[in-house]
Amino acid sequence: MVLQPPLVSLLAAALLALGAGSPVPARRGAQKLLLVSFDGFRWNYDQEVETPNLDAMALEGVKAQHLTPAFVTITSPCHFTLLTGKYIENHGVIHNMYFNTTTKVKLPYYPTQGVSSWWDNGSLPIWITAQRQGLKTGSLFFPGGNATYQGEEVNVKKVESPTHKWDNDTEWRANVETVMKWFTEDDLDFVALYFGEPDSTGHKHGPDSSQRKAMVSQLDRILGYIRNRITHHGLASKLNLILTADHGMRKVMKKPEVQEIILGQIPGFSFKDIEFDLVDYGPTGLLLPKEGKLEQVYEALKKGHPHLNVYKKEELPEALHYSKHPRILPLVVFGDPGYVVHGRIPVQFNKGEHGFDNNDMDMKTIFRAVGPAFKSNLKVEPFESVHVYALMCELLGIRPETHDGSLEKTWNMLVEAIPSPSTGQSELLFQVTVGLASVTGVLLLIFIPSIIVTAVRRKNRRS
Repeated sequence: MVLQPPLVSLLAAALLALGAGSPVPARRGAQKLLLVSFDGFRWNYDQEVETPNLDAMALEGVKAQHLTPAFVTITSPCHFTLLTGKYIENHGVIHNMYFNTTTKVKLPYYPTQGVSSWWDNGSLPIWITAQRQGLKTGSLFFPGGNATYQGEEVNVKKVESPTHKWDNDTEWRANVETVMKWFTEDDLDFVALYFGEPDSTGHKHGPDSSQRKAMVSQLDRILGYIRNRITHHGLASKLNLILTADHGMRKVMKKPEVQEIILGQIPGFSFKDIEFDLVDYGPTGLLLPKEGKLEQVYEALKKGHPHLNVYKKEELPEALHYSKHPRILPLVVFGDPGYVVHGRIPVQFNKGEHGFDNNDMDMKTIFRAVGPAFKSNLKVEPFESVHVYALMCELLGIRPETHDGSLEKTWNMLVEAIPSPSTGQSELLFQVTVGLASVTGVLLLIFIPSIIVTAVRRKNRRS
């Protein structure tokens, strides 16, 4: 009997798959992570009212001076930057609204949450990356959590209803209990928990209103409740908590104090020259001029209002990272801080808005972190939200997808030193594991067939 060539080939293929092609599991013993987002929480909201729980979290953990969100500073795009570590032009969720320039379909925020093709366009959120490396994850109301990515869903999720009210403190506490159950009974490793406040209140009443200040106090209480329940469930020694948000909030300037931006009233501009538009959504707008009308529309809008910024997409400032994706329409317009962009007639009546340039201080948001992996009583310099993803991957012990951030921006927050800030422990572990596995596979490929052939020959000689 001799070892047949097909059998050798089959054995070789199997060994190579074991050696280098199989997924690398997450580090066992890595800590759990809870990511909490308070939508629209401006960086300085905690300076205007008493926030004992935010203060305690900063004293016992890490506080950034502020966090700079991605542009354009609206909910879904900025949350997907947190989940992927990519600028908006690279992850492709360029707006809260799904739209199709061919069919002219536009969907509001809530229906867009269920349009997987809007979210699943080449970038994997951290939920799916973690699940592929052996972890279990959950999403409670978090933007992007209701989509399917390359055929995979978040393990456990709760999705809000179309008429959901975001300010219900009783529901907040019930949601926290759900998350604690997921961590304890279902043994989830990562959960993203979303609160739609103080964004809703800031829009309706304005960022300087007494109602918004009261909402910040309510959110501070729920933060205290979250930390209390973490301790109650025995999770304090193995769960890290990150609190952040998508953007800040700014007071909208209205007439008669200012001349509002109304595109339909700009001389030389007509919506008859526009094939498709996405306007009347805060300070930003996207325009697709009809064939041959781009220059005419551009020139009319450029001189249309002293506080209106108009760019051809390829000429947008590189620092905004909002020009490369094919979904971004040929013309991008946005108002200076405080100015919203109306389309044909004024139809926007919010007292507070976001979506402005991310360099505007009122668009900056918060970052807090506490738990066994973080240093205590540490205040760090401002950084961009694109860097949060690499930090979360490090905390979970998973290998990140390709991203635009860097662990180097946050590694000094951690108790344990990072061997190489440019790659991080997870990436280093992955490289070592793959290297050892590859070497083992090659050695097995060389020696096992030899041993089998030798044994067969000896048996034949004895017979």
